[in-house]
Amino acid sequence: MTVLLYVLGILIVLVGLAVSIALHEIGHLVPAKLFGVKVTQYMVGFGRTLWSRKKGETEYGIKMLPLGGYVSMIGMYPPAKPGEAPREASTGFLNSVVEEAPAGIQRHHSGGQITAEAENVPEPRRGIAGLIDDARDASAESIAHGEDDRTFYRLPAWKKIIIMLGGPFMNLVLAFVFFAIVICGFGVAQSSTTLAYLSECLVPASSSATTCSSDDPAAPAAEAGMLPGDTLLAVDGVAIEDWEQFRTIVSESPGISLSVSVERDGSTHDLTLTPQANERYVFDDSGQVVVDANDNPITETVGMIGATPATETVRQPVSEVPAFVGENVKNVAGVIIRLPERMVDVWNAAFGAEERDPNGPMSVVGVGRLAGEVASMDQAPIAARAQFMVSLVGSLNVALLVFNLVPLMPLDGGHVAGAIYEWLKRGLARLLRKPDPGPVDTAKMVPVTFVVVIALGAMSVLLMYADIVKPVNLFG
Repeated sequence: MTVLLYVLGILIVLVGLAVSIALHEIGHLVPAKLFGVKVTQYMVGFGRTLWSRKKGETEYGIKMLPLGGYVSMIGMYPPAKPGEAPREASTGFLNSVVEEAPAGIQRHHSGGQITAEAENVPEPRRGIAGLIDDARDASAESIAHGEDDRTFYRLPAWKKIIIMLGGPFMNLVLAFVFFAIVICGFGVAQSSTTLAYLSECLVPASSSATTCSSDDPAAPAAEAGMLPGDTLLAVDGVAIEDWEQFRTIVSESPGISLSVSVERDGSTHDLTLTPQANERYVFDDSGQVVVDANDNPITETVGMIGATPATETVRQPVSEVPAFVGENVKNVAGVIIRLPERMVDVWNAAFGAEERDPNGPMSVVGVGRLAGEVASMDQAPIAARAQFMVSLVGSLNVALLVFNLVPLMPLDGGHVAGAIYEWLKRGLARLLRKPDPGPVDTAKMVPVTFVVVIALGAMSVLLMYADIVKPVNLFG
């Protein structure tokens, strides 16, 4: 049964990822068709095609590896020179006798087959220039006779931006839906006002001691007569609504006697509590310990009582979802911004003795492994396991959203950056009363695309290897 649950967890994540990718590509497909661009393929996954069906002018299909997807639109790149007509498709049969062709090429009809005779055609370029020419030629070959007005490159910049942002927008919507299920349906674990554990003594944060000694001061909570299971009601007559409120009062009151009311076994007890000054670590908004310039943890002296609250799951209102999603976006963006540094850490962990950072990047192998481990935890409630799965798929959509907005080709953000540059360039030309410069030649970014694809492939291989030999451990 444990093995079956493990496999089920992996399948749930893979299906969730495939659905997220499929809807991401629909976010590109729908506006492209609405704007009249011819879409020849809509594919989920990469590699060998497992299933496909052509409906109208678009082939819809599923490929073997659910690690991405794509929508093929004709004419992604403009001609080399502004105003020049793109080269017609070099394969297929046409019924017209004479076809329009670029300078230096004369096309004519020969038994229904297009042929070409070159007149002073330059030799094909090599290297980076050759990559650009090949990409531009492939784009031109996707345009059939009479379809130049349905190309992507002829769209106004704002339409290009909408098409390219359609995919990330779908991931944003999915993230909202999944996280709304998590925090509104299941609830969020948070500290309650009920005490779960009391310490015997107070130990400074910088101390490595694991037991109390005779020199350690007694914990004020135990000394005041508090017991596990007590529920906090009020401090000095002020009602306690949550643990953070109580924690703040204690932190700000070292050496000050506080009158505390608690509920125990259905009755109210009044106790006198005197917090003692003690040292604790300083944490940032994301829960990480703040360090100084020398990478040493920063501490602060505050009032403490040696009590730990119980945890309860509380459902949140829908109004909390945007902030929850925003925090996830912020965390993922932080990982991507520091990706080179994080990949060095992954390398050191994979090939050395270091442990993996639980907040660092993972591949789909690592995510699937986590899902399998959680699904097979017999001791965990089914609701908790389901909550983790939904949250995991929501996090995958946040990752797809943020990563695709990186302004580098071939990611969506790269195309958006090109469209914005085109809009600014054409706007400046209009302002200066100069001729329209035409579409931006994004084919010139193909070498960058080539480098990015290689880099992403290398990082994916490293992450998958690390997730196999040194997986992230979230559960101790």
